[in-house]
Amino acid sequence: MARGITAKTLFNKKFKTFRFDGIWDKVLGEQERGGIWVIYGNEKNGKSTLALQLSEYLTKFENLNYISAEEGTGFTFQQTLSRAKIDFKNTKIKFYEYLEMEELDKMLLKRQCARIMVIDNATAYVDDFKTAILRKLRRMYPDTLFIIMAHMEKNEPTTAMAKLAKKLCNVYFRVEGLTAFVGGRCPGGIITINDQTAMLYHGTEIKN
Repeated sequence: MARGITAKTLFNKKFKTFRFDGIWDKVLGEQERGGIWVIYGNEKNGKSTLALQLSEYLTKFENLNYISAEEGTGFTFQQTLSRAKIDFKNTKIKFYEYLEMEELDKMLLKRQCARIMVIDNATAYVDDFKTAILRKLRRMYPDTLFIIMAHMEKNEPTTAMAKLAKKLCNVYFRVEGLTAFVGGRCPGGIITINDQTAMLYHGTEIKN
């Protein structure tokens, strides 16, 4: 049977948080180290570049596993890393191709498993990453941050799991025209992934 807690108990709870700096602090504020974030947008708009830049920044705080389930870890992904200017000497990010759910569970159960997991993307897991599994992962691994990437349709993430992820998330990034529009339980704002291209796509108002 579920048990409630008092306001005093709630206020006395201690949380591990990220204390960001620069643009990340401006748009994200202080965030709990566990939970769900979502990055979504149409293809060729900068999702992967943003995800990789964010991933590298987050390794200042924790190790990170990046599951490139859709694109894999071949030549095109190598070029994506190059465009994102990822430091090849950074050993705190580990890249994986598609993992079966059983393999993902085994990875998460390991004591030394990275505390940040990037799932790229929801469409690649549409048959086996159901909404119930997302809730289970969130419940079983409260100290792990799951960053779910998804394609976009009508300005919303595609797949039922990605839609639920956005409802449950603390932070979301909607990526369009090499620009990320940040929202959720955070200050929010805009991050330009590539200033020149973003200006061409959105016009000068993107800077306002």
